[in-house]
Amino acid sequence: MLPWSAPLAGRFEELVVDSAVLRGNALGDPHERPIQVYLPPGYDEDESRRYPAIYVAQGYTGHIAMWWNRVPFRQPYPELADAMFARGEAPPAIVVLFDAWTSLGGSQFLDSPATGRYHTYLCDEVVPFVDERFRTLAAREHRGISGKSSGGYGAMVTAMLRPDVFGALATHAGDALFDVCHRADFPRRARQLRDHFGGSYKRFLAEFRKRTTPRDGDIELLEMYAYAAAYSADDDGTVHLPFDANGAVIPDVWQRWLDRDPVVMAGQERYAEALRSLRGVWIDAGKRDEYYLDLGASAFLDKVLAAGVKPPQLYFELFDAGHGGIEYRYPLALAWLSERLTP
Repeated sequence: MLPWSAPLAGRFEELVVDSAVLRGNALGDPHERPIQVYLPPGYDEDESRRYPAIYVAQGYTGHIAMWWNRVPFRQPYPELADAMFARGEAPPAIVVLFDAWTSLGGSQFLDSPATGRYHTYLCDEVVPFVDERFRTLAAREHRGISGKSSGGYGAMVTAMLRPDVFGALATHAGDALFDVCHRADFPRRARQLRDHFGGSYKRFLAEFRKRTTPRDGDIELLEMYAYAAAYSADDDGTVHLPFDANGAVIPDVWQRWLDRDPVVMAGQERYAEALRSLRGVWIDAGKRDEYYLDLGASAFLDKVLAAGVKPPQLYFELFDAGHGGIEYRYPLALAWLSERLTP
């Protein structure tokens, strides 16, 4: 495995989306966002050919430059995807790496008055931006979305909320079954706040923003707040935590979180109808996932099956791994989506 970058058979174009809906967001985060668009081998040879497009969402704390991070003995996802297309293992597709980072570490790809309108940004700005500039097959039947962890969450909820835009999804260990993956953390976060920040998230955030590097426990606290900002913020931007000072659930706030749990959503007829309309639903997770997102994957599968989605429209696998280091799974889903989105 080369320790430096490999030559690409296709190519990437790097552009900037000037977002109207992110302008003036509550966090003051940039409204100009980078985007990287992968054009597969052969794109420049046949100017009449059009391609399906697959959008890829990142996990919590992910930003677009991190796609190219290189660790020993592993290739980054853009190279893995390019190599797959170069080997002819799937019909060629355009792959869109878009950015939905926030200064809280992520947006969960939802619209929120506390973070910004990232769902609208993706569906109503990024997608048209790509369709206008590249030879996509510009219809939901030929457009998919995939992601891992929070990105897998984004793939699930985006396809359910906007089946008019996306016609297939792939989720790798996506956040789901909140009762299992999130609720057990509430006492831990309450204890951290009590012991180090006087029980105050306001104090934590103020101190965190002054640090040159995060301390132990900072990212876990920030992540919980980012979720609350996405799931349980009022119209004026006030963020409500789903637990009290003792770590006990606050029922009405927790319900707001559950309303955005993919497992709960998929059990409702309007979202079940959206799932049935998709050309493909890929679900996977590692059997040793540290956040129990393998159980979330199984629970989401149960709801997808109950909605009437069956193989070959549906793919499910629990594989032998944890939550991290599973980028080798992404090209498998990319190929599967490309096959289903290609006319």
